Order: sequence, then structure tokens, then C-alpha cells
Amino acid sequence: MSYPVTFESEHPRITRAVQALIAINVVVWFVQATVYGELSSWLGFEYAAQPARWWTALSYMFAHTSLLHLSANMYGLYLFGPRLEHNWGPRKFLWFYALCGLGGVVFDMLVVKTGTLIGSSSAVFGVMTAFAMQWPDDEVYLLFVMPMRARTLVIGLFMTNLVFGVIGTTDGTNITYLSQIGGVVAAYVYMRMASSTGMDQVRQRVANIPEADEPPRAIPRNLPHRERGDEVDDIVAKSKAIAAKRVTTLTPPSRRREAKAEELNRVLDKISEQGISSLTGDERRLLEEMSKKLRDR
Repeated sequence: MSYPVTFESEHPRITRAVQALIAINVVVWFVQATVYGELSSWLGFEYAAQPARWWTALSYMFAHTSLLHLSANMYGLYLFGPRLEHNWGPRKFLWFYALCGLGGVVFDMLVVKTGTLIGSSSAVFGVMTAFAMQWPDDEVYLLFVMPMRARTLVIGLFMTNLVFGVIGTTDGTNITYLSQIGGVVAAYVYMRMASSTGMDQVRQRVANIPEADEPPRAIPRNLPHRERGDEVDDIVAKSKAIAAKRVTTLTPPSRRREAKAEELNRVLDKISEQGISSLTGDERRLLEEMSKKLRDR
């Protein structure tokens, strides 16, 4: 995969949560292949067996029907998961992974209703969808050889699996490829909601970050509504006076921080109006840098 230079140089290619998920899936497959061949049946989700086998709503994501099935899912997780985990943090990434897996269960219960749901495909396709929505034009390599845009690769893989779902089964076991639609829908809805509801919170958190040699803002960005107009006018007047005074006392580092804050506000406005796919490479790096700074604080 092709990442920005700053990402590849500062962060490991494989992250903790992704590494743990791959390890668990490999161990389960090894036990299934060598010790207990019926493990996939015990972990797999079946609509007709609910609610007695409630745990299978999550456990099905760690069982696979073949080595090829396992390899394809783990490759997708390795390819698309680390950058999302770096951007969100391990806890949020694991929560999102489970959410997409549950999306596959919901779709299976509403639409498929037959066969045994096995494999991490719903969760992995959710991760792939989130990546393609956040970095659609990033270059990734199919089978480490063929360069493609992330959005193109994800759409192509999804359509391929959709065709397999229509055709039927593999090795006599219904893998229910169609359930992956639930993972994709869950990821799409989550990303849309996060982008639409998170802008004001991001702005407010950025506005309230104090610097070592910089006083806090005179007033918050989101000023509460007050019914008394004279009180609002008084606050605005005082704020303007303080801001005018600060202009003459800003040090060069403070001016740079002010410029970066204004640039971030411009990027957030652009996301609100045109969507995250409209950002340039420099704008995406600025957004990732500020996201990491907020998490560290």
C-alpha cells in the first residue's frame, strides 16, 4: 500500500489491534484444522439456532471454512486496518470492527436466514469501506503487484463477493457472502454519522487546546445563546478588545499556531461543504496530525 511518507516513517506497518485480530483468527484456524474440526460449527452463527447460541453473533467472525477464506480476509485486514487503527486508536478500531461484524449478523437475520454464517468478511469489508471513504484516492496494491485506487479496489472486491453470494456455496458450506452487505452498510452509516456530527465537536476541542505560551481564547467558538442582546454585545466588544491587544503581543511561534488553527478551520469547512474525499494530500496530513494531537492530550 502507498501511504504518505510521514505515516510510513513514523508508525509501524502492523498495529496492535490488527495484529491481535490476525493472531486470534490464525490460532482458531489451526485448532480447527488439527484438533477440533467441528469448531467452526460451534462458533458459526445460525439464524434458526437463536437466541440459544447468542455468543455466535461475535464468535462467527473468528472461524473460517478454508485456508483460502482465512488468507483473503486477513490480507484485507492487514491492507486496510492499520491506518484506520492509527487514526482512531485501538479501542475505537476494535469497537468499529465488532460493529461491522454485527451488521453482517443483522443482514443475515433479515435477508439470508439460511446456512451458517462463518468468517470475518463482514467486519473486514466494513474496515475496507471506512478506509475507502476516508482515503479514496490512496494507492493500494492488489496481491502486492497491481496498483489501484482504494475506492476502486474496494468496489471491485465487493462486487466479486456479491457475485459469489448469488452463485451459492463453497465446499458444501454456505459462507453467505451476501452478509457482507451488512458490514458495508454498517460502516457507511457510521462514517456518515461521524462526519456530520463530529465537526462542531472537533472545532470546539481545537479551539480549547491551550498552548504552553499562549493564553486561552477569550470566548469559546460556540457561544451559548442569550436572550439579552446588550449582554451579547458587551461580550463581543470585550472579546474584540482582547483580540486586538493580543495581535501586538503574539510571538512568532504563537503566530504559527494561529495560522495552523485557521488552516484547520478551513479544512473542516471544506469537509462540511464538499466531503472528506475533496481534501488534498497536505490537508489530509494536517487533519491526521491534529487528530493525533487531540488523542495525546
